[in-house]
Amino acid sequence: MASQTAASGTVTLPAAPYTVVLRRRLRSLCSYEPLLRNGHVLVASSVMTAGLGAVYWVLATSWYRPETVGRSYAVISAVTLLGGIGQLNLADVLMRFAPSAGRHTRQLLLRSYAASGLCAGAGAAAFLALVPLVAPGLGFLRGPLVAPFFIAGTIGYAWFIVQDGALTGVRRANWVLGENTIFAVVKTLALALAAAWALGSGILLSWAGALAVSLTVANYVLLRRAVPAHQRAHADGTMPPRLLGYAATDYSGALCRLAAYNIVPLIVLNTLGGARNAYFSLSWVIAYTLYQAAYNMGSSLLVESAHDPTRISELGRRVLRHTGPPLTVAVILLVVVAPWLLSVFGAEYAHEATGVLRLLALSALPNLLLNVAIDVARAHRRLAWAVALQATLCALVLVLTLQLIPRFGLNGVGAAWLLAECALALPLLLTLPRWLPSPARSSR
Repeated sequence: MASQTAASGTVTLPAAPYTVVLRRRLRSLCSYEPLLRNGHVLVASSVMTAGLGAVYWVLATSWYRPETVGRSYAVISAVTLLGGIGQLNLADVLMRFAPSAGRHTRQLLLRSYAASGLCAGAGAAAFLALVPLVAPGLGFLRGPLVAPFFIAGTIGYAWFIVQDGALTGVRRANWVLGENTIFAVVKTLALALAAAWALGSGILLSWAGALAVSLTVANYVLLRRAVPAHQRAHADGTMPPRLLGYAATDYSGALCRLAAYNIVPLIVLNTLGGARNAYFSLSWVIAYTLYQAAYNMGSSLLVESAHDPTRISELGRRVLRHTGPPLTVAVILLVVVAPWLLSVFGAEYAHEATGVLRLLALSALPNLLLNVAIDVARAHRRLAWAVALQATLCALVLVLTLQLIPRFGLNGVGAAWLLAECALALPLLLTLPRWLPSPARSSR
């Protein structure tokens, strides 16, 4: 129906009900846009990386023997572990503090690069010295030609992690997607060339070459465009207080999570051999995509809570509501299609790795709650609690893996992850109103 105004006599048609609802929904989405937008981009980056990574490993398993694939993945695991240790958790520090650093953002980033590069290089050199004791199967890394490239690759990977944190912190998560796309595409093309030239180390060479290209492109964008724009937009920002104390404490927790993620493949390699490590590694690469969904939404939570600390509980609950249902669907789907998905890599992968992939996929559900709890604690600067959660996870995973792998083989590794995650998630679920109160309750 039309309504006529008394002043002008003009006729105004009220908005249709569906238009009103649509406008309200759009306003609601806009109010949460930074959290969801950045989180979605980071999740898309992980999904894209997993998809292109699957193509990469399909080609790798087609062109190289399982022993070569397993040994190469063990090297990459060592690089990611050492690079993760060497980056001193500065990626997360940048996500937490770059939003408010203002004109000090470039200085903060360059210092992070210098510190992470120095520590990652030193860690790689120490690892090479200890290879005969900790990873005898990787003795070839000590060669005079291979060792320098191993150290350089470790430094490059540390910078790769740091730049992701910087891009996320300055709200350029779209370039995290861009750099990972470059890395995945170049890696796959380089692998094809290496295989055509019959290079036995093609997996490692393609990975290192793609890392160099993506670092160059991403840092050009970061230092020439993203950081200057962020500094202009937040010119009144200040260097974060007590930064070293926060970084040191948070780093200890990150080390525990890194150890859990990257020591397990070395345990499998030393216990079950290169071929079975290849089966486990492919399963972990697939399942870890589900872990990344929770981690990426948590990263967006951390950035947005730095802009408005009063919304931490609201943002944390929104991450749980927004991520839980699609993650559950993805887990169920992966459990169902696991044998068919693994058969793409070869019949032996489907036969050997279906069980461990299903168990790892199921462990991603309790990991969502654990990950949100850790990020909420970090946003509140309750670092002792965040470190305790990560240290407990690491201890449970490693102890259970060592206990279960002799009896159950690869399935024991998957069971270790599932049991460890559930052991932490259950008490967190029962105490949810305490550590993540509803916004209405927390405002009283």
